[in-house]
Amino acid sequence: MRHRLFYVVGASGVGKDSLIAYARERLATSRAIVFAHRYITRPAECGRENHIELSCAEFAQRERLGLFAMSWESHGYRYGIGVEIDAWLAQGLSVVVNGSRDYVPQVRRRYPDIGVVWVSAPPEVVESRLQSRGRESSREIEARLERNSRLGVEAPDDVLRIDNDGTLETAGERLIALLSS
Repeated sequence: MRHRLFYVVGASGVGKDSLIAYARERLATSRAIVFAHRYITRPAECGRENHIELSCAEFAQRERLGLFAMSWESHGYRYGIGVEIDAWLAQGLSVVVNGSRDYVPQVRRRYPDIGVVWVSAPPEVVESRLQSRGRESSREIEARLERNSRLGVEAPDDVLRIDNDGTLETAGERLIALLSS
């Protein structure tokens, strides 16, 4: 297995957090794969994702200090990935990042050997998942669904694909296989 950055993306509600948590748990003893946490200006108790909550001021300060390898804004929140991932890659580790579809071109410029993992699910599955997770208001769900349709649900040709329309185990094992190849 060669080390590389795996950038997991997909529409809100396709199950990225669940898939990453599944793989993270099963690969916890792996000596070659680590999972980056995100710094987000969203309360840590929202949803299943393991992230570090920052105020807008803290986020801006870290960004000014160059402490993020990547950062972006989506749905009114700021997201950052710490520069520690560069040290992990330099040590020969593969690094898994929960990312944004909009930010793929910028990440590819910084990490040309990136493996973009595109997670998708049918629109009706996405809507049901968004409603059941209870993290957004109906207006926010509507905005996410509109953004999903605007960005499209079809993956580009040059990405690693996971269709997450079945069981968590099936898609989770597919993610593990991609990360381990």
